[in-house]
Amino acid sequence: MNDALADQGQQVVRVLICDDQWIVCEGLETILDADPGIEVVGVAYDGAEALTKIPLTTPDVVLMDLRMAGMNGIQATRRITVQYPAIKVLVLTTYGEDEWVFDAIRAGAAGYLLKGTPRETLLAAVKGTAAGTTHVDPSVAGKLLRRIAQTHATFPETQALNALSEREIDVLRLLARGLSNREIARRLFLSEGTVRNYVSAILSKLDVSDRTQAAVLALRFGLADDD
Repeated sequence: MNDALADQGQQVVRVLICDDQWIVCEGLETILDADPGIEVVGVAYDGAEALTKIPLTTPDVVLMDLRMAGMNGIQATRRITVQYPAIKVLVLTTYGEDEWVFDAIRAGAAGYLLKGTPRETLLAAVKGTAAGTTHVDPSVAGKLLRRIAQTHATFPETQALNALSEREIDVLRLLARGLSNREIARRLFLSEGTVRNYVSAILSKLDVSDRTQAAVLALRFGLADDD
């Protein structure tokens, strides 16, 4: 049935299932393959196996459990989104605790569903995820919205960031990467004294006492890599 759909030029979503319980994998495979718009191209029982099967199966979506022995779903999601940015990871798990949710989203998951999701909702989520839309379980969505609200309430430094000029933001980016005033001056074609003045203005506007605290805020604002 899936081949016939492909012959008609319609997109069939290729799915790799990753879950450490074989009975769950079999159930999901039965549900997904029954839909003519979806094809299960492989099954993996932990994150490491999923990574080895991706080049062989070329899925559009990886349906990912989180808590697994060996490489868990968070670690696998992070690796997949870095190595295969075109592939979407849709989390399907029993864990709705805050940290699991936030870690999965930070790792790059495109959606987050809880096991027990109705069949039609799951099928729609798989197809929607492949098409670029985001599907999040309602109970999980509420937690994410609350965390976002708390984040904005907890970090009034965002207002201070808006007070920085474009050139000050350029300096802050490089400062957060550990560059000295001399190195920043060389990168931005400025004098070292000018950079020193910019750094002083940045520390004052961000209300921090040293470069390290400024760098931490830069990471929080997403202005620099955290590695």
